[in-house]
Amino acid sequence: MRIVVGEGSCGIAAGAHKVYEAIEKLGSGIELGITGCIGMCFLEPIVDIYDKDLLACRLVRVKESDAQTIVQAVKSGDLTQLSGLAITEDDKSFLDKQTRIALRNCGIIDPTDIDQYINAGGYKALEKVLSMTPQAVIDEIKVSGLAGRGGAGFPTWFKWNAARESNGEPKYLICNADEGDPGAFMDRAVIESDPHNLIEGMLIGAYAIGAAEMVVYVRAEYPLAIVRLEKAIEQAREKGYLGKNILGTGFCCDMRIKAGAGAFVCGEETALIESLEGKRGMPRLKPPFPAQCGYNDQPSNINNVETFANVAWIIQNGGEKFAAMGTKDSKGTKVFALTGKIKRGGLVEVPMGMTIRDIIYDIGGGIRGDRKCKAVQLGGPSGGCVPYDKFDTVIDYKALAATGAIMGSGGMVVMDDTTCMVGMAKFFLDFTAKESCGKCVHCRIGTKRLLEILDRITKGEGKDGDIELLEELCDGVKSGALCGLGQTAPNPVLSTIRYFRDEYEAHIKEKRCPVGECRDLLTYTIEKEKCRGCTLCAKKCPAKAISGEVKKPHEIDKEVCIKCGQCVTLCRFGAISVR
Repeated sequence: MRIVVGEGSCGIAAGAHKVYEAIEKLGSGIELGITGCIGMCFLEPIVDIYDKDLLACRLVRVKESDAQTIVQAVKSGDLTQLSGLAITEDDKSFLDKQTRIALRNCGIIDPTDIDQYINAGGYKALEKVLSMTPQAVIDEIKVSGLAGRGGAGFPTWFKWNAARESNGEPKYLICNADEGDPGAFMDRAVIESDPHNLIEGMLIGAYAIGAAEMVVYVRAEYPLAIVRLEKAIEQAREKGYLGKNILGTGFCCDMRIKAGAGAFVCGEETALIESLEGKRGMPRLKPPFPAQCGYNDQPSNINNVETFANVAWIIQNGGEKFAAMGTKDSKGTKVFALTGKIKRGGLVEVPMGMTIRDIIYDIGGGIRGDRKCKAVQLGGPSGGCVPYDKFDTVIDYKALAATGAIMGSGGMVVMDDTTCMVGMAKFFLDFTAKESCGKCVHCRIGTKRLLEILDRITKGEGKDGDIELLEELCDGVKSGALCGLGQTAPNPVLSTIRYFRDEYEAHIKEKRCPVGECRDLLTYTIEKEKCRGCTLCAKKCPAKAISGEVKKPHEIDKEVCIKCGQCVTLCRFGAISVR
């Protein structure tokens, strides 16, 4: 038997490497390995036990202290000892209801071992491509209907073809791994868990457009992804998949990594190119497009990690098979990072055409604490808010756009009935305002003005006409901003006004937050009939705002109270009300 520990970033953060070390220390003679993230982040650390090549047992939420039991069970061959750690049938359904293409090897193979990737069929698509013409490769991608998974959904074949037909040498193929959306971690998981899949997909793209140099622009905040990709590049060179005369065909192509400094705007392709050239990451005017004049003023193609992660599968299985999944306008599968107030958070890959409700309830298991679901933010700070009554909307570029949201790169932040929608819009505007590069006035100043209005509203200082002013400013920013960051920054505001206008009105007209989340609009009061005068709240109040005698009702000085909520947490008698 073989023990495999899931060591993606999520697993390591939950203690997976400590579990690995504990098993290694106790399990002399047992074959022990690692894998990446399988997507079930809510169950980490995860330990899989294989009998030859078959998964015999999956253990979840494993602790260091479980190592002895695991080792004993494997040595004895009696895995029934591990029933208390085994995944439940209910949690198994998280994966059972997915269709995994981009994530097909994640959590299954060792990302640091190229031989495991090759044994799983890796680099077969590259071998096939090298016997095809570049145009035939582009045609196969066209048949598949693969669209860019970075957010815009632009046809991949069209971008490849434009770069191929452009005059100029050398040509460059660039992978945008600058994943900066709050709550998004799809690209990170692919690079950490299946780096050779990215390399193979990029090699196929490079062959198609005629590029001899490939660059992966990855955010520096992904150190594990960078380390594993560096190792994969070295292994690919040693095996003859990268470098000169690849597989003896005369095709020459190499890869390097550029660690970005974490600027969200560098997710925009022209700002990314500026950063690659050693300049400040600021968008360029288009046209010319990167396919004509990109990196070093040469024809360049840019796609994101998930787009490339689909390419080898498409070549190996045929474009028609990929196109058979999804809807008329959106083909194949899409990876989402499911986060927020959800029971089963993690990575989800589903066919286009599945509904939002299917993902949140059938795969995600519903809302944590069985509370009522209020909305889901799709597409991160560039996306929009989809309310519960629109959850039967299908995952499709056009269908989502009709709701005021976008597919985006795949962030899916779930909110329950305790979420203030004005506060949520403020959170995303705060992010985009800080991340604005400042090049154009509409984005630099417009997002700041929007944030100031939202801040006033959440503090109870909203005025009549603020909603209309927000809408007017949003339209101005969208129409005047230079790049996608500014053009989409107003989406969270516009979508929350569209579906939750009553919450804005309550904040402005009644100076009240309907869900009690905006601290400045809250009032803390001690109900005298419930207070026992235990003095605990008075002793622990950081502002010394609570006074009273022992065994007599206390009171809160509302002018001094900082509304930290500590008294509510401490009171054992439920005597403190918040309104």
